Amino acid sequence: MNKIRTFMLRATVGVFAAGTLAAGLMTAPTAGARTSQDVGRQAVTAQTPVTAQAPVTAQAPVTAQAPFAAQTQRAGLTPAQASELQGRVDGYLAEEPGGRQVSANRIATRGGDLVVAAPGQRYARDLAGPGASGRAPAACAYGHLCLYRPGDSRDYYRCGTYSLPWVGDGTFNNNQTRGTTARFLNSDRSIRWTSRAPQTGTATWTGVFYVVPC
Repeated sequence: MNKIRTFMLRATVGVFAAGTLAAGLMTAPTAGARTSQDVGRQAVTAQTPVTAQAPVTAQAPVTAQAPFAAQTQRAGLTPAQASELQGRVDGYLAEEPGGRQVSANRIATRGGDLVVAAPGQRYARDLAGPGASGRAPAACAYGHLCLYRPGDSRDYYRCGTYSLPWVGDGTFNNNQTRGTTARFLNSDRSIRWTSRAPQTGTATWTGVFYVVPC
């Protein structure tokens, strides 16, 4: 009887051990097998890498002529002529401290205005104003001192001392208050000649380095 119990106990232990071993084999990963975490990691690394975006091409800078294109078109200037005009304006801006372009061919300066003749204009006329064809000189307003040379004009309406980087011959109109004296100075600021308003005449700008309207 004891032998039978012993045999049955050993058989039960063996069956239990075999079942435990089988369960372990079913749940434990085998060598080279992938767990759910491994699959997840592989899915992440298998994604297509993000490539660097193509660099953004820099936009072309807006030239100073762009805001005044309508004025040059209305005046009948070709793109080449508008570019030529802007080149002359840019040259004056480099010479005029504090100068500011306010139209296609007019610069506001410390002393007044400078107008550059557009291609086809005999006399400098502001393309933003009336009578912009330039077939006749612009009138010099009362209280102003106006200087002219072929292609350009200067209109002074503020007292002060201003440089005049002009050469060649031209004309002037001293239309300031009667008796006001305009002075034209040498390089050392000594007086070269004067004009007492009202007065008009011809002038040689070569040698005149500064203008004192009043």
